[in-house]
Amino acid sequence: MATKVIYFTVAGKEEQAEFRSTDNQDDVRDIFRAAAEAGPHDILKLYNTKGNLINISSKLEQNTPESRYKLDVVAAQCTAEQLGFNIHNVESRLQNLEKKILVDKGDTPSLVYDIRHKVEEFRERLEHVDHLSWLGLSKDISVKTSLKPFWDKNNSPKQNDAHYKRIFEKFKKMSTVQVTDEVRDYLKKPTFDNWQWDDAEMLILLQQMYIDLGFLTKFNIELSVLQHWLFEVYRHYNPVPFHNFKHCFMVAQMMYGMTWLIDLSSYIDDLEVLVLITSAICHDLGHPGYNNAYQINARTELALRYNDISPLENHHCSVAFEILEKNNANIFRNVPVDTFKRIREGMIKCILATDMAKHSEIVNNFKSLIPNFDFKNKEHKSLLMMILIKVADISNEARPLEVAEPWLDCLLTEFFTQSDVEKLEGLPVAPFMDREKVTKSSSQMGFIKYVLLPLFEALGELFPCIEEQIIEPVRIGLKYYTDMHSAQQEELIKRRGSRELTGELTDELRSALDMPKIEETEIASPAGASYSKPENGKIKS
Repeated sequence: MATKVIYFTVAGKEEQAEFRSTDNQDDVRDIFRAAAEAGPHDILKLYNTKGNLINISSKLEQNTPESRYKLDVVAAQCTAEQLGFNIHNVESRLQNLEKKILVDKGDTPSLVYDIRHKVEEFRERLEHVDHLSWLGLSKDISVKTSLKPFWDKNNSPKQNDAHYKRIFEKFKKMSTVQVTDEVRDYLKKPTFDNWQWDDAEMLILLQQMYIDLGFLTKFNIELSVLQHWLFEVYRHYNPVPFHNFKHCFMVAQMMYGMTWLIDLSSYIDDLEVLVLITSAICHDLGHPGYNNAYQINARTELALRYNDISPLENHHCSVAFEILEKNNANIFRNVPVDTFKRIREGMIKCILATDMAKHSEIVNNFKSLIPNFDFKNKEHKSLLMMILIKVADISNEARPLEVAEPWLDCLLTEFFTQSDVEKLEGLPVAPFMDREKVTKSSSQMGFIKYVLLPLFEALGELFPCIEEQIIEPVRIGLKYYTDMHSAQQEELIKRRGSRELTGELTDELRSALDMPKIEETEIASPAGASYSKPENGKIKS
């Protein structure tokens, strides 16, 4: 098998490394580590002739002795235990020293201030993103991380000014780190696992979407303005169980993935792709964690403001354009007035389309167009964009189970929180949101069968390329929850002895399982809308 030779310098010494293009990353890194005589915890950085940080992997571009890369050993990646001290202890000891000097001498010498400055400088270095890896922004996506609790009402994020300041500072620092090719490719896949990434990293990945789609050049978007806009978007998502910034990221990531999978730019223009990605990022801005039904029944400020017409979706649009009113966060400030008008119109249509109360109307209208769909027709394309954002919005079941199921837990947590409040306030409670009446399997079977699959399959008729990566995983998800439902039934029957089950569960068994009949119950959606059993293939909202 062919090998490649990479020429580089380390500490002024000329070296060369030879490896196969099929070698794994760890083996390739070890070669460079050996050449640098670096320890197992040392961080390596490799630069090309332009001074740009590049990824150490088997995909390195082969160079010549005249175009050597430069390898640096920049730091030791050690834990506090390995270093033998804790930065907090150092700061505490210094603070005590300062107090003692102040008491004994009445003044603090300049030497102590110098030490304080050095400690703060050292803390800054420890918190800097250089330690992420010698690869730039990278994750070992072949290893499944154990999921941390994604929502804990007793330990929810403290999103105060200090929190936002830390996130923004980390985001800005990380902007100097190159996103690796592996991560950029992974970002385009429906299998993307958001649970491996923190908020600042997800902001970087959203930024990378705009870079890789060429939006900065095509629409004259300054990078600093894009960063401020993304941060303002982050600040305006509430720390609720489901409709939070992570959900925003996942919807945008699925839209981004479909953009590449379908090759959307071949069917619609760049501005329409920009509208889709931006709408996906903004589609749930300011979501309070209580759905439209609650807003209307409780006569909230939002319901009164928008006359009970899609109060949440109208609110999301309003917040989105309030952010864009800030000049340093207006990513569209350099486009012509007519272009901005098109963007605004498109974003409003897309975000309002995510109201699940409009689901049947939008899907049925789209299905009627499919046989004679015309990509040159403005109304046809507008409806397609609504379908695309709807698919992205409820696409969790198209992802691997280990990614999708925690999202279902988040959704049910939000539903149950709302239904608990509704009971206390004497408001109507939807069956699919009642913790006493719903299970994972019963919540998903009807939703996937009657809402997800018809929507996804309609898009698949126009773009068959999504069948394998997006539609088939949803079918697998339906089987998973159907099997779970059956297993729960069988387990109950075993506990009840040898009672026979013919066709449907008896009322007694169903009551014991807390499982309403799928055909008769309402069907839940992430947006909190509900649907009755389809009649003649049509869902009743």
